[in-house]
Amino acid sequence: MDFKKLQYFVEIANSGSFTKAAEKLLVAQPAISKSIHKLEEELHLTLFDRSEKAVALTPEGRALLIHARAILSRVEEARKEMEELRGLEKGEIRIGLPSMFGSYYFPQIIKEFKKKYPALTISVVEAGTLEVQKLLDRKEVDIGISVLGDHQQEHHEVIPLLREEMVVCLPAGHPLAERSSLRLQEILSEPLVLFKEGYLQRELIMEASRYAASPPNITFSTNQLSLIKSLVSEGFGITLFLRMVIKHDDQSLVPVSLDPPVYLHLGASWNKDTYLSKACQTFMNFLKQWL
Repeated sequence: MDFKKLQYFVEIANSGSFTKAAEKLLVAQPAISKSIHKLEEELHLTLFDRSEKAVALTPEGRALLIHARAILSRVEEARKEMEELRGLEKGEIRIGLPSMFGSYYFPQIIKEFKKKYPALTISVVEAGTLEVQKLLDRKEVDIGISVLGDHQQEHHEVIPLLREEMVVCLPAGHPLAERSSLRLQEILSEPLVLFKEGYLQRELIMEASRYAASPPNITFSTNQLSLIKSLVSEGFGITLFLRMVIKHDDQSLVPVSLDPPVYLHLGASWNKDTYLSKACQTFMNFLKQWL
């Protein structure tokens, strides 16, 4: 049993598809299929149920997945530790973060960090808070930037970073733009432009609609923050943003506080049971000083 077969096996289990796994790993699908077939022959077990449209793990496959993830995690930790013995001359930092934080704060943070540590590389996955937690659990990112709350996992180490207000964002000239505050229930019937599921912005709207007479009027969903801003400024609808997102925009977007006000606490988290590389520790120290 070699590491490559286990890597293929875990990626197929994560994606539920031989095709998607091949695309992500940049490997030909026949090669992956052949490796899994050899792994099953080696173990004398069937790992995947191929009778349905989506590939599903058999009970034996689920048992192996636990061990495979643990093995690959330890191999990755060993690789990172060996890199650190050479100092901060090489290293990768994988970060998951929400679009609003990524678009407003992150470009300048990365710019300054790269000036100080040019040899370190950073890769970013933009996702909602709930998805960032899953990425951490699957060890697809090293550090997750997300909204802190009840969804936080006990096995995640957390460092608070900042507190920011969530506001209703309206186009200039909108009848509600003159209000000093708005209740969430008051905007449910308005055309809403929101992030897709998994973002707390959307969760706030869905929670407020639980006791409403009709569902929220969600007219457009996208994970592209710039597109949401453009659609709102052109009068296509309204949305919820952190106030910092439109702090330096022109007058085409108007922020209005919620009643009662909603403040979100953003923090950085990582798995307690996972080795945090020197490169990641360096980035965390830099991030805390910056914010």
